[in-house]
Amino acid sequence: MHEIDIDLIEMTLDVMKYAINRITDMDPHLGKPKSERELRSLVGETVTPSGIGGERAFELFRDVLVKASVPIDHPRHLAFVPASPTRAAIMFDLVTSATSVHGAFWMEGGGCIFAENEAMRWLVSLTGLPEGAFGVFTSGGTEANLSAMVAARGAWREKDPSKRSTRGLVITSAGAHSSVRAMAKVIDADVMLIDTEGRLGSEMLAERISLLTPEERSRFFAVVATAGTTNAGIIDDLEGIGKICRDLGVWFHVDAAYGGGALAAPSVRHLFTGIELADSVTIDPHKWLFSPYDCGAVIYREPEIARRAHSQGGSYLDIFYDEGARGFNPADYQIQLTRRVRGLPLWFSLAMHGTDRYALAIERGIELARIAGRLIDAAPHVELVREPSLSCVLYRRIGWQPDDYNRWTYKNHSDGFALVAPTKWRSHGVHETVARFCFINPDTTEKDIADILDSMK
Repeated sequence: MHEIDIDLIEMTLDVMKYAINRITDMDPHLGKPKSERELRSLVGETVTPSGIGGERAFELFRDVLVKASVPIDHPRHLAFVPASPTRAAIMFDLVTSATSVHGAFWMEGGGCIFAENEAMRWLVSLTGLPEGAFGVFTSGGTEANLSAMVAARGAWREKDPSKRSTRGLVITSAGAHSSVRAMAKVIDADVMLIDTEGRLGSEMLAERISLLTPEERSRFFAVVATAGTTNAGIIDDLEGIGKICRDLGVWFHVDAAYGGGALAAPSVRHLFTGIELADSVTIDPHKWLFSPYDCGAVIYREPEIARRAHSQGGSYLDIFYDEGARGFNPADYQIQLTRRVRGLPLWFSLAMHGTDRYALAIERGIELARIAGRLIDAAPHVELVREPSLSCVLYRRIGWQPDDYNRWTYKNHSDGFALVAPTKWRSHGVHETVARFCFINPDTTEKDIADILDSMK
Protein backbone atom coordinates (compact mmCIF):
# COMPACT_ATOMS: atom_id res chain seq x y z
CA MET A 1 0.00 0.00 0.00
CA HIS A 2 2.96 2.27 0.58
CA GLU A 3 4.58 1.78 -2.80
CA ILE A 4 4.93 4.82 -5.04
CA ASP A 5 3.61 4.15 -8.52
CA ILE A 6 2.16 6.09 -11.43
CA ASP A 7 -1.41 5.68 -10.13
CA LEU A 8 -0.45 7.23 -6.79
CA ILE A 9 1.27 10.15 -8.49
CA GLU A 10 -1.78 10.74 -10.67
CA MET A 11 -4.06 10.53 -7.63
CA THR A 12 -1.88 13.06 -5.83
CA LEU A 13 -2.27 15.44 -8.73
CA ASP A 14 -6.04 14.92 -8.74
CA VAL A 15 -6.22 15.61 -5.02
CA MET A 16 -4.08 18.73 -5.31
CA LYS A 17 -6.16 19.97 -8.24
CA TYR A 18 -9.35 19.49 -6.19
CA ALA A 19 -7.80 21.26 -3.20
CA ILE A 20 -6.66 24.21 -5.31
CA ASN A 21 -10.08 24.53 -6.93
CA ARG A 22 -11.80 24.34 -3.54
CA ILE A 23 -9.50 26.92 -1.95
CA THR A 24 -9.91 29.38 -4.81
CA ASP A 25 -13.66 28.85 -5.30
CA MET A 26 -15.36 32.17 -4.55
CA ASP A 27 -18.87 30.74 -5.00
CA PRO A 28 -18.92 27.38 -3.20
CA HIS A 29 -21.78 24.92 -3.49
CA LEU A 30 -23.96 24.57 -0.38
CA GLY A 31 -24.28 20.82 -0.06
CA LYS A 32 -27.27 19.08 1.43
CA PRO A 33 -27.45 15.68 3.09
CA LYS A 34 -28.94 12.60 1.53
CA SER A 35 -30.26 9.59 3.40
CA GLU A 36 -28.02 6.61 3.95
CA ARG A 37 -30.18 4.61 1.54
CA GLU A 38 -29.79 7.25 -1.18
CA LEU A 39 -26.04 7.39 -0.69
CA ARG A 40 -25.75 3.61 -0.74
CA SER A 41 -27.62 3.45 -4.04
CA LEU A 42 -25.35 6.12 -5.55
CA VAL A 43 -22.05 4.91 -4.17
CA GLY A 44 -22.41 1.17 -3.66
CA GLU A 45 -19.83 -0.80 -1.70
CA THR A 46 -16.56 1.08 -1.37
CA VAL A 47 -14.58 -0.97 1.11
CA THR A 48 -14.00 -4.31 -0.62
CA PRO A 49 -11.37 -7.09 -0.44
CA SER A 50 -9.64 -5.96 -3.64
CA GLY A 51 -10.37 -2.22 -3.45
CA ILE A 52 -12.16 -0.04 -5.97
CA GLY A 53 -9.10 1.99 -6.94
CA GLY A 54 -8.12 5.51 -6.07
CA GLU A 55 -9.58 7.08 -9.17
CA ARG A 56 -13.01 5.59 -8.56
CA ALA A 57 -12.95 6.33 -4.82
CA PHE A 58 -11.99 9.94 -5.39
CA GLU A 59 -14.62 10.31 -8.12
CA LEU A 60 -17.31 9.10 -5.69
CA PHE A 61 -16.08 11.51 -3.02
CA ARG A 62 -15.92 14.50 -5.37
CA ASP A 63 -19.17 13.89 -7.25
CA VAL A 64 -21.42 12.39 -4.57
CA LEU A 65 -20.19 12.34 -0.98
CA VAL A 66 -18.87 15.86 -0.53
CA LYS A 67 -21.94 17.26 -2.25
CA ALA A 68 -24.05 15.57 0.42
CA SER A 69 -22.16 17.55 3.07
CA VAL A 70 -22.25 21.23 4.01
CA PRO A 71 -19.05 23.31 3.80
CA ILE A 72 -18.61 25.25 7.02
CA ASP A 73 -17.25 28.27 5.16
CA HIS A 74 -20.17 28.93 2.81
CA PRO A 75 -21.03 32.64 3.15
CA ARG A 76 -24.71 31.81 3.71
CA HIS A 77 -24.01 29.13 6.29
CA LEU A 78 -25.06 31.16 9.32
CA ALA A 79 -26.36 28.36 11.56
CA PHE A 80 -24.84 27.02 14.77
CA VAL A 81 -21.29 28.43 14.98
CA PRO A 82 -19.92 28.13 11.44
CA ALA A 83 -16.29 28.66 10.52
CA SER A 84 -14.29 30.32 7.80
CA PRO A 85 -10.72 29.06 7.70
CA THR A 86 -8.38 31.23 5.69
CA ARG A 87 -7.16 29.81 2.43
CA ALA A 88 -3.66 29.88 3.87
CA ALA A 89 -4.78 27.79 6.85
CA ILE A 90 -6.59 25.27 4.65
CA MET A 91 -3.54 24.93 2.45
CA PHE A 92 -1.27 24.44 5.43
CA ASP A 93 -3.60 21.83 6.89
CA LEU A 94 -2.58 19.71 3.90
CA VAL A 95 1.05 20.35 4.77
CA THR A 96 0.40 19.48 8.41
CA SER A 97 -0.97 16.08 7.42
CA ALA A 98 1.85 15.47 4.97
CA THR A 99 4.51 16.13 7.64
CA SER A 100 3.37 13.09 9.68
CA VAL A 101 4.63 14.73 12.87
CA HIS A 102 3.46 13.46 16.25
CA GLY A 103 2.77 16.56 18.31
CA ALA A 104 2.68 15.18 21.85
CA PHE A 105 6.36 15.48 22.80
CA TRP A 106 9.15 17.88 21.97
CA MET A 107 11.54 15.02 21.20
CA GLU A 108 9.47 14.08 18.15
CA GLY A 109 7.78 17.34 17.21
CA GLY A 110 10.06 20.11 18.50
CA GLY A 111 10.11 22.33 15.42
CA CYS A 112 6.37 22.06 14.75
CA ILE A 113 5.53 22.49 18.44
CA PHE A 114 7.71 25.62 18.45
CA ALA A 115 5.56 27.04 15.63
CA GLU A 116 2.35 26.08 17.46
CA ASN A 117 3.66 27.83 20.55
CA GLU A 118 4.27 31.03 18.58
CA ALA A 119 0.55 31.10 17.76
CA MET A 120 -0.27 30.20 21.37
CA ARG A 121 1.76 33.17 22.67
CA TRP A 122 -0.45 35.47 20.63
CA LEU A 123 -3.61 33.83 22.02
CA VAL A 124 -2.32 34.18 25.57
CA SER A 125 -1.49 37.85 24.96
CA LEU A 126 -5.12 38.50 23.98
CA THR A 127 -6.36 37.32 27.37
CA GLY A 128 -4.18 39.66 29.43
CA LEU A 129 -3.19 36.79 31.73
CA PRO A 130 0.05 37.39 33.63
CA GLU A 131 3.52 36.34 32.56
CA GLY A 132 3.96 32.60 32.80
CA ALA A 133 0.47 31.79 31.55
CA PHE A 134 0.45 29.41 28.63
CA GLY A 135 -1.64 26.79 26.88
CA VAL A 136 -1.93 24.00 24.39
CA PHE A 137 -3.98 23.27 21.30
CA THR A 138 -6.75 20.68 21.64
CA SER A 139 -9.31 19.08 19.36
CA GLY A 140 -11.94 21.64 20.34
CA GLY A 141 -13.79 23.36 23.14
CA THR A 142 -15.12 20.17 24.72
CA GLU A 143 -11.65 18.73 25.20
CA ALA A 144 -10.35 22.12 26.34
CA ASN A 145 -13.12 22.49 28.94
CA LEU A 146 -12.56 18.93 30.12
CA SER A 147 -8.81 19.45 30.42
CA ALA A 148 -9.35 22.67 32.39
CA MET A 149 -11.74 20.99 34.80
CA VAL A 150 -9.38 18.07 35.37
CA ALA A 151 -6.70 20.62 36.26
CA ALA A 152 -9.14 22.54 38.48
CA ARG A 153 -10.15 19.43 40.38
CA GLY A 154 -6.52 18.41 40.69
CA ALA A 155 -5.64 21.77 42.24
CA TRP A 156 -8.60 21.48 44.65
CA ARG A 157 -7.52 18.04 45.79
CA GLU A 158 -3.89 19.10 46.13
CA LYS A 159 -4.98 21.75 48.63
CA ASP A 160 -6.90 19.18 50.65
CA PRO A 161 -5.92 15.53 50.04
CA SER A 162 -8.97 14.42 52.03
CA LYS A 163 -11.02 15.46 48.97
CA ARG A 164 -9.34 12.80 46.80
CA SER A 165 -12.49 10.69 46.68
CA THR A 166 -14.99 13.53 47.06
CA ARG A 167 -17.39 14.23 44.20
CA GLY A 168 -16.81 17.83 43.17
CA LEU A 169 -19.32 20.58 42.40
CA VAL A 170 -19.12 23.16 39.61
CA ILE A 171 -21.36 26.23 39.31
CA THR A 172 -22.22 27.75 35.94
CA SER A 173 -25.18 29.35 34.16
CA ALA A 174 -28.02 27.71 32.26
CA GLY A 175 -26.66 29.46 29.18
CA ALA A 176 -23.30 27.67 29.38
CA HIS A 177 -22.31 25.39 26.52
CA SER A 178 -23.55 21.80 26.68
CA SER A 179 -19.94 20.59 26.86
CA VAL A 180 -19.70 21.92 30.43
CA ARG A 181 -22.37 19.48 31.57
CA ALA A 182 -20.90 16.72 29.40
CA MET A 183 -17.48 17.39 30.91
CA ALA A 184 -18.91 17.06 34.41
CA LYS A 185 -20.28 13.61 33.56
CA VAL A 186 -16.85 12.49 32.43
CA ILE A 187 -15.11 13.58 35.65
CA ASP A 188 -18.10 12.50 37.77
CA ALA A 189 -18.80 15.96 39.15
CA ASP A 190 -22.09 17.73 39.81
CA VAL A 191 -23.06 20.88 37.93
CA MET A 192 -25.25 23.48 39.60
CA LEU A 193 -26.95 25.74 37.06
CA ILE A 194 -27.89 29.34 37.77
CA ASP A 195 -31.15 29.82 35.94
CA THR A 196 -30.47 32.57 33.44
CA GLU A 197 -30.38 32.60 29.65
CA GLY A 198 -28.94 36.07 29.84
CA ARG A 199 -25.76 37.40 31.40
CA LEU A 200 -24.55 35.67 34.51
CA GLY A 201 -23.89 38.47 36.98
CA SER A 202 -21.68 38.40 40.02
CA GLU A 203 -24.66 39.12 42.29
CA MET A 204 -26.43 36.00 40.93
CA LEU A 205 -23.37 33.92 41.65
CA ALA A 206 -22.93 35.37 45.12
CA GLU A 207 -26.56 34.67 45.96
CA ARG A 208 -26.33 31.07 44.74
CA ILE A 209 -23.16 30.46 46.71
CA SER A 210 -24.82 31.86 49.84
CA LEU A 211 -27.54 29.21 49.49
CA LEU A 212 -25.13 26.27 49.34
CA THR A 213 -25.47 23.77 52.11
CA PRO A 214 -22.34 23.02 54.16
CA GLU A 215 -22.02 19.72 52.29
CA GLU A 216 -22.29 21.45 48.90
CA ARG A 217 -19.83 24.14 49.90
CA SER A 218 -17.29 21.47 50.87
CA ARG A 219 -17.54 20.06 47.32
CA PHE A 220 -17.56 23.38 45.44
CA PHE A 221 -14.30 23.76 43.50
CA ALA A 222 -14.94 25.73 40.28
CA VAL A 223 -17.05 28.32 38.49
CA VAL A 224 -17.42 28.30 34.71
CA ALA A 225 -18.29 31.65 33.12
CA THR A 226 -19.01 32.11 29.44
CA ALA A 227 -17.46 34.75 27.20
CA GLY A 228 -19.78 34.59 24.22
CA THR A 229 -22.63 32.12 24.65
CA THR A 230 -23.20 29.90 21.63
CA ASN A 231 -26.86 30.81 21.41
CA ALA A 232 -26.74 34.58 21.73
CA GLY A 233 -23.14 35.80 22.08
CA ILE A 234 -23.67 36.91 25.70
CA ILE A 235 -20.62 37.64 27.86
CA ASP A 236 -20.94 37.00 31.59
CA ASP A 237 -19.73 39.44 34.25
CA LEU A 238 -16.17 38.14 34.08
CA GLU A 239 -14.68 40.77 36.36
CA GLY A 240 -17.25 40.36 39.14
CA ILE A 241 -17.25 36.58 38.94
CA GLY A 242 -13.46 36.49 38.87
CA LYS A 243 -13.22 38.56 42.04
CA ILE A 244 -15.63 36.25 43.87
CA CYS A 245 -13.58 33.22 42.83
CA ARG A 246 -10.38 34.95 43.97
CA ASP A 247 -11.90 35.76 47.36
CA LEU A 248 -13.11 32.18 47.85
CA GLY A 249 -10.06 30.45 46.43
CA VAL A 250 -12.23 28.73 43.81
CA TRP A 251 -11.01 27.92 40.30
CA PHE A 252 -12.31 30.39 37.70
CA HIS A 253 -12.67 28.97 34.19
CA VAL A 254 -13.81 31.09 31.24
CA ASP A 255 -15.33 29.27 28.28
CA ALA A 256 -14.60 31.61 25.38
CA ALA A 257 -14.69 28.87 22.75
CA TYR A 258 -16.82 30.95 20.37
CA GLY A 259 -16.40 34.50 21.67
CA GLY A 260 -12.66 34.36 22.36
CA GLY A 261 -11.81 35.44 18.84
CA ALA A 262 -13.36 38.83 19.62
CA LEU A 263 -10.55 39.46 22.11
CA ALA A 264 -8.63 40.59 19.03
CA ALA A 265 -11.33 43.13 18.06
CA PRO A 266 -10.68 46.56 19.59
CA SER A 267 -14.37 47.56 19.34
CA VAL A 268 -15.49 44.92 21.85
CA ARG A 269 -12.35 44.02 23.82
CA HIS A 270 -13.64 45.96 26.85
CA LEU A 271 -16.56 43.53 27.15
CA PHE A 272 -14.09 40.85 28.23
CA THR A 273 -12.65 42.79 31.17
CA GLY A 274 -11.99 40.30 33.95
CA ILE A 275 -10.85 37.45 31.72
CA GLU A 276 -7.35 38.20 33.00
CA LEU A 277 -8.51 36.90 36.41
CA ALA A 278 -9.18 33.43 35.03
CA ASP A 279 -7.33 30.31 36.08
CA SER A 280 -8.06 28.78 32.68
CA VAL A 281 -9.58 29.89 29.38
CA THR A 282 -10.98 27.95 26.42
CA ILE A 283 -10.72 29.45 22.91
CA ASP A 284 -11.54 27.66 19.65
CA PRO A 285 -9.40 28.94 16.75
CA HIS A 286 -11.53 26.80 14.42
CA LYS A 287 -14.45 29.10 15.14
CA TRP A 288 -13.67 32.82 15.00
CA LEU A 289 -9.92 32.68 14.38
CA PHE A 290 -10.23 31.22 10.89
CA SER A 291 -8.46 27.90 11.48
CA PRO A 292 -9.65 24.56 10.02
CA TYR A 293 -11.39 21.99 12.17
CA ASP A 294 -10.30 20.63 14.54
CA CYS A 295 -8.44 23.25 16.59
CA GLY A 296 -9.35 24.34 20.09
CA ALA A 297 -7.10 25.70 22.83
CA VAL A 298 -6.91 25.70 26.61
CA ILE A 299 -4.83 28.32 28.41
CA TYR A 300 -3.74 28.11 32.03
CA ARG A 301 -2.78 30.87 34.42
CA GLU A 302 -0.36 28.43 36.08
CA PRO A 303 0.51 25.71 33.57
CA GLU A 304 2.38 23.72 36.20
CA ILE A 305 -0.94 22.89 37.89
CA ALA A 306 -2.20 21.43 34.62
CA ARG A 307 1.04 19.52 34.10
CA ARG A 308 0.72 17.84 37.48
CA ALA A 309 -2.88 16.88 36.66
CA HIS A 310 -2.32 15.59 33.13
CA SER A 311 1.24 14.30 32.78
CA GLN A 312 1.28 10.59 31.97
CA GLY A 313 3.85 8.01 32.95
CA GLY A 314 5.05 4.78 31.39
CA SER A 315 8.34 3.02 30.75
CA TYR A 316 8.12 3.75 27.04
CA LEU A 317 7.49 7.44 27.78
CA ASP A 318 10.48 7.97 30.09
CA ILE A 319 12.79 8.98 27.26
CA PHE A 320 10.57 11.98 26.48
CA TYR A 321 11.50 13.49 29.86
CA ASP A 322 15.21 12.77 29.63
CA GLU A 323 17.61 15.71 29.78
CA GLY A 324 18.41 15.27 26.09
CA ALA A 325 14.75 15.52 25.08
CA ARG A 326 13.71 18.48 27.20
CA GLY A 327 11.17 20.87 25.77
CA PHE A 328 7.48 21.75 25.89
CA ASN A 329 5.38 18.59 25.76
CA PRO A 330 1.75 19.35 24.80
CA ALA A 331 0.64 15.96 26.10
CA ASP A 332 1.36 17.17 29.64
CA TYR A 333 -1.30 19.88 29.61
CA GLN A 334 -4.48 18.23 28.31
CA ILE A 335 -6.15 14.84 28.30
CA GLN A 336 -4.93 13.69 24.90
CA LEU A 337 -1.64 11.84 24.49
CA THR A 338 -1.53 11.14 20.75
CA ARG A 339 -2.15 14.39 18.90
CA ARG A 340 -1.49 16.04 15.56
CA VAL A 341 0.14 19.47 15.49
CA ARG A 342 -3.24 21.07 14.95
CA GLY A 343 -2.03 24.59 15.77
CA LEU A 344 0.22 24.72 12.68
CA PRO A 345 -2.42 25.98 10.21
CA LEU A 346 -3.25 28.84 12.60
CA TRP A 347 0.44 29.67 12.99
CA PHE A 348 1.00 29.73 9.22
CA SER A 349 -2.06 31.90 8.60
CA LEU A 350 -1.05 34.34 11.34
CA ALA A 351 2.52 34.44 10.07
CA MET A 352 1.33 35.04 6.49
CA HIS A 353 -1.39 37.61 7.11
CA GLY A 354 -0.44 39.27 10.39
CA THR A 355 -2.61 39.86 13.42
CA ASP A 356 -3.93 43.21 12.16
CA ARG A 357 -5.79 41.50 9.33
CA TYR A 358 -7.21 39.02 11.79
CA ALA A 359 -8.60 41.89 13.82
CA LEU A 360 -10.21 43.38 10.70
CA ALA A 361 -11.82 40.07 9.74
CA ILE A 362 -13.25 39.61 13.24
CA GLU A 363 -14.55 43.18 13.28
CA ARG A 364 -16.34 42.38 10.03
CA GLY A 365 -18.34 39.63 11.74
CA ILE A 366 -19.42 42.11 14.42
CA GLU A 367 -20.31 44.65 11.73
CA LEU A 368 -22.41 42.07 9.85
CA ALA A 369 -24.42 41.42 13.02
CA ARG A 370 -25.12 45.12 13.36
CA ILE A 371 -26.09 45.35 9.68
CA ALA A 372 -28.49 42.43 10.18
CA GLY A 373 -29.98 44.21 13.17
CA ARG A 374 -30.65 47.31 11.11
CA LEU A 375 -32.19 45.29 8.24
CA ILE A 376 -34.45 43.44 10.70
CA ASP A 377 -35.56 46.70 12.31
CA ALA A 378 -36.45 48.06 8.87
CA ALA A 379 -38.44 45.01 7.73
CA PRO A 380 -42.13 44.74 8.71
CA HIS A 381 -42.29 40.92 8.83
CA VAL A 382 -39.43 40.31 11.29
CA GLU A 383 -38.24 41.80 14.56
CA LEU A 384 -35.24 41.51 16.85
CA VAL A 385 -35.58 39.32 19.92
CA ARG A 386 -32.67 41.14 21.57
CA GLU A 387 -29.92 43.46 20.42
CA PRO A 388 -27.11 41.70 18.51
CA SER A 389 -24.25 40.54 20.71
CA LEU A 390 -20.80 39.87 19.23
CA SER A 391 -21.74 38.24 15.92
CA CYS A 392 -25.00 36.58 17.03
CA VAL A 393 -28.44 37.86 16.08
CA LEU A 394 -31.71 36.44 17.40
CA TYR A 395 -34.89 37.49 15.61
CA ARG A 396 -38.42 36.28 15.03
CA ARG A 397 -40.66 36.04 12.01
CA ILE A 398 -43.85 37.66 13.23
CA GLY A 399 -46.71 35.16 13.38
CA TRP A 400 -44.62 32.01 12.84
CA GLN A 401 -44.84 28.82 14.86
CA PRO A 402 -41.97 26.31 15.37
CA ASP A 403 -43.00 24.21 12.35
CA ASP A 404 -42.83 27.31 10.12
CA TYR A 405 -39.19 27.88 11.09
CA ASN A 406 -38.32 24.24 10.45
CA ARG A 407 -39.96 24.21 7.02
CA TRP A 408 -38.19 27.44 6.10
CA THR A 409 -34.82 26.04 7.19
CA TYR A 410 -35.25 22.82 5.23
CA LYS A 411 -36.50 24.58 2.10
CA ASN A 412 -33.60 27.02 1.95
CA HIS A 413 -31.15 24.20 2.57
CA SER A 414 -32.79 21.92 0.00
CA ASP A 415 -32.68 24.74 -2.55
CA GLY A 416 -28.95 25.17 -1.95
CA PHE A 417 -29.56 28.75 -0.93
CA ALA A 418 -28.68 29.07 2.76
CA LEU A 419 -28.40 27.22 6.04
CA VAL A 420 -29.97 29.22 8.87
CA ALA A 421 -31.40 27.16 11.71
CA PRO A 422 -33.89 28.09 14.43
CA THR A 423 -33.12 28.04 18.13
CA LYS A 424 -35.03 28.64 21.33
CA TRP A 425 -34.98 31.71 23.52
CA ARG A 426 -36.59 32.09 26.90
CA SER A 427 -38.25 35.37 27.79
CA HIS A 428 -40.42 35.92 30.89
CA GLY A 429 -40.28 32.20 31.62
CA VAL A 430 -41.54 31.16 28.18
CA HIS A 431 -39.43 29.34 25.58
CA GLU A 432 -39.97 30.61 22.05
CA THR A 433 -38.66 29.29 18.74
CA VAL A 434 -36.78 32.04 16.90
CA ALA A 435 -34.33 32.40 14.04
CA ARG A 436 -30.61 32.96 14.59
CA PHE A 437 -27.69 34.31 12.61
CA CYS A 438 -24.07 33.72 13.60
CA PHE A 439 -21.61 35.66 11.45
CA ILE A 440 -18.06 34.36 11.13
CA ASN A 441 -17.30 34.54 7.43
CA PRO A 442 -16.18 38.02 6.30
CA ASP A 443 -17.27 37.07 2.75
CA THR A 444 -20.93 37.16 3.81
CA THR A 445 -22.56 40.21 2.23
CA GLU A 446 -25.38 42.57 3.15
CA LYS A 447 -27.25 41.21 0.15
CA ASP A 448 -26.94 37.67 1.54
CA ILE A 449 -28.59 38.84 4.75
CA ALA A 450 -31.33 40.76 2.94
CA ASP A 451 -32.10 37.80 0.68
CA ILE A 452 -32.38 35.43 3.63
CA LEU A 453 -34.78 37.82 5.39
CA ASP A 454 -36.80 38.14 2.18
CA SER A 455 -37.13 34.35 2.04
CA MET A 456 -39.23 34.57 5.22
CA LYS A 457 -41.94 36.71 3.62
